[in-house]
Amino acid sequence: MLHKKINNVRYALSGLYLAWQEEFSFRVQVVAMLLALLFGAYFGITTTEWLFLFLTISFVLSAEVFNTALEELCDKYKADPDPHIGKIKDLAAAAVLIASFVALIVGAIIFIPYLAALS
Repeated sequence: MLHKKINNVRYALSGLYLAWQEEFSFRVQVVAMLLALLFGAYFGITTTEWLFLFLTISFVLSAEVFNTALEELCDKYKADPDPHIGKIKDLAAAAVLIASFVALIVGAIIFIPYLAALS
C-alpha cells in the first residue's frame, strides 16, 4: 500500500516535470510564483495574505496543468483540425486566463498597499 502511494507521488512529480519541460506558460507562471513569494517574504505579508497567495498560486498552476493535459488528450485522439476539439481547447485556455486574471487581482490587493507604503 505504501509502495503504491510512493508511486503516485512519483507520477505526480513526473507530471510537474513534463509541464516544466514542455509548457512555456507553466515556466512563466512558476517564475511569477517565485516573484510573488519573494515579495511576500520581503514585505512580511500577513498569514491571511499568505493563505490567499498560496491558494491563488495553486489555482493558476493547477489550471495550467489541467489545460496541458486536456490539450494532450485532444491531440492524441484527433490530430487533424476539428471544431469541437478547438472549442474544448479554447475553453481550457479560458480557464487558465480566468485563473491568471484572478491571481493578478489578488496580487494587486495584497501588494499595492505595501508598495504604496514605500513611497
